[in-house]
Parts: sequence; structure tokens; C-alpha cells
Amino acid sequence: MEKLYEGKAKVLFPEGPDTLRVYFKDEATAFNAQKRGLIPGKGVVNNKVSATLFRYLEAHGVKTHFLEEVSDREMRVWRVEILPLEVILRFKAAGSFAKRYGVKEGTPLKTPLVEFSLKSDPLGDPLICPEAILALGLAAEEELSQVRTTTLKVGELLRDFFAQRGLDLVDFKLEFGKRNREILLADEISPDTMRLWDQKTGEPMDKDRFRKDLGGVEEAYQEVLRRVLRG
Repeated sequence: MEKLYEGKAKVLFPEGPDTLRVYFKDEATAFNAQKRGLIPGKGVVNNKVSATLFRYLEAHGVKTHFLEEVSDREMRVWRVEILPLEVILRFKAAGSFAKRYGVKEGTPLKTPLVEFSLKSDPLGDPLICPEAILALGLAAEEELSQVRTTTLKVGELLRDFFAQRGLDLVDFKLEFGKRNREILLADEISPDTMRLWDQKTGEPMDKDRFRKDLGGVEEAYQEVLRRVLRG
């Protein structure tokens, strides 16, 4: 099947005018693709975790682009027009946020924080304020409001989901798209796009193990998958 698009972690294949097939790769990147590597089995983990979480969110009233799992590494989704934004929800200080504000990693935030960044590899996905999003016409005011509201709802649902599985959801990134003028949660939700810390040990169970050369990356991904599928 001729591919429509290949990114750092996924390949998109057209299946018709309305649907796409998403193939999840084992390649890993960090720091805007300045660091590259391979995590064996990552594509399988991210596909299955994403599919499970999309189904969970759909069951709780969150509309997504997900349709079905096709194979261990593939899912079928609706075609959407992706908003050129990455939406980050933070519960604790970590990563770039902790560095930016000189806050110790793991410091709980008084309230969940929604941040937006411009989806642009050449620019390094810079942070962008809601006023700039509206001024540049990247999203309409009602769309941005819906994205924010949905992100906070997803945060509550996922935080509870992972807490029941012994994992602390520190922060995560979402992407949204439009289909027939309706905003849908899109892309993926996986250890690539969130920070998950083991509740007992505080050890990261996500792509930070790759970013920081902590080792045990493959094992951490597999453990997250095991807990997610545990039900």
C-alpha cells in the first residue's frame, strides 16, 4: 500500500476517502529528532496502548479518530485535518517545564496546567499562547475552548486509569483534528507521549528512559502495556 505520510514514529496509509491505516514503528527520537534510536517492540506497545486508551476514552464520552485495531502494529482511524498544535497537560513539574521555571522535578502543581505548542519541527515546537493561536488563525475560539475542555477531561480520566494500575501520570501530550467540522482526539496516547512514574519506586516508565539513557527502555514499555491490558 502506498504511504501517504511517514513521521518519526508512525506511517499513514490511505484506505479510502474517509479512513487511514496507521502503522507504528520501533524507531525512537528525542530532542526534536536530534537523538535517534530503536526500541524493539515499541510500535506494538504504542499501538495496543493507544487503542486501549482510545476505547476507554470513547466509552467515557470523548470523541476520537480511532476505529479499530487492524494488527499488532496497526490501527484504522478516521481521516482528520490535524490542528497545527500540540496540547500538553501537566500535573507535576517535569522535563522542559521544570527546567524552564527552575522547579524540582516531581513538584505537584496547584492546578492542572494546559500548555500549547506550535506543531513545527523546523521551529522546535515552540510554546504558543492562546491569543497567538487565535491571531494566527490556527484554530477558532470555540475550537480552542473545546480542545482545552476535552484535554482536562482526558487528564482526569487517564490519571484515574493509570492510578488504578500503580502508575502516576505526570504529564502528557495530545493532538486534535477536525472531521466534518467536529473536533476529534487524534494521533496516539502512549509511553512516547506521556510521563508515567511507578507509584512505588518513582521510576519513569516512558520515553524519558530513552531521553536520559536510563536503560531498561524496552522493559518499561512492555510493563506499561502489561498494566494497561490488565484491566
